[in-house]
Amino acid sequence: MKDRGQERGSFLVKIQFRQRESWQGQVTWVEEKRTVSFRSALELIRLLDEAGNGKGRSWDDVYTGSALGEGGRDSQEA
Repeated sequence: MKDRGQERGSFLVKIQFRQRESWQGQVTWVEEKRTVSFRSALELIRLLDEAGNGKGRSWDDVYTGSALGEGGRDSQEA
């Protein structure tokens, strides 16, 4: 099956808690080196969908590096 010209992304998902029948944690978009926290499994799915669509609030105001072992919140890109 052909890819139809769409790029695919790699994501690292870190589940930190499981409360109220859902997951909370962080997802890192590996190619973009961006990490976002999520509060539910539904929010995680929305983040992945936004990354695929190239739009949305979620990936713009993020910090880089911590889930990839390259710094943390203090090492934001300018």
